Amino acid sequence: MATHTVNATAASPSSQAWEAIQGAYDLQVHVAPDIIARRIDDLGLAREFLERGLKGFVLKSHYMSTAERAKVVTAAIPGIAAYGAITLNHSVGGLNPVAVDIAGRSGAKIVWFPTVDAENETAGLPTGGNKKLPFWAEIQREISAMGIAPPRMTVLDPAGGISQATRSCIELIAKHDMILATGHLGRHEIFPLVKAAREMKVRKVLVTHAEFPSQNLTAEEQVQLADRGAYIEHCFTTMHTGKATWAGVIESIRAVNPERCLLSTDLGQTINPPVAEGFALFAQTLIDGGFSVKEIQRMAVTNSAALVE
Repeated sequence: MATHTVNATAASPSSQAWEAIQGAYDLQVHVAPDIIARRIDDLGLAREFLERGLKGFVLKSHYMSTAERAKVVTAAIPGIAAYGAITLNHSVGGLNPVAVDIAGRSGAKIVWFPTVDAENETAGLPTGGNKKLPFWAEIQREISAMGIAPPRMTVLDPAGGISQATRSCIELIAKHDMILATGHLGRHEIFPLVKAAREMKVRKVLVTHAEFPSQNLTAEEQVQLADRGAYIEHCFTTMHTGKATWAGVIESIRAVNPERCLLSTDLGQTINPPVAEGFALFAQTLIDGGFSVKEIQRMAVTNSAALVE
């Protein structure tokens, strides 16, 4: 593959970029209803995806299960498959096996390990700075100021192994054949979590937005995790908002191989592009970076379907 230099998101998607994502699922979108303002609601997104030839999406919330919402969306907009998920933050009881089991019974597809309440994630702390903060950081700081925030979470026990609560959650993820996603955990947690998940017969493991600052996994680390059976997720917003470089993500995808990579948008914020357009812009930027339509289809269409269908 020829070497290309890409420094910014493509200005507009070409017909080739739209072609590359036909039939795709977006496994991480943040849309209304939510406690954070969003540019579109889930029914509007379903109509947008249907119009653009996309197949479906997974509704992500940092604070509540979206499984029941997703079923309503799927019924309301024929031709679109919306899937629910749960994120194991304090609002659902943290590393809570009951919440995981109920999510599985409800048809949730993804279980994200802690994000905003992860010990590794510092953006929501009063000391977390003010540069390029995600929207949820303000909510986390308000909760902390109220004095009701429990201690932030790790999946490790004091000896550095996977905790029993985490193991109980993993068992239920395997039982319900859901996708285990690593959330905002740090590399010192991601590696043992992926190892434990594979040992405990979880079929689908996804390393969440590998370039996001609280993960910031190197290309070599991503290769190691892919070699252990995980898919590596790359999210449009991470690079679009300047939290990581396009050159870096392109290097990582080439190192890992598109066969083990997944493209998601992580979109829905009021200040960012519409979700479907952002997905196409992601494809266009990768095309500009030297990837073929076939390689992008593998990451956006084939791999996403392998995880959710």
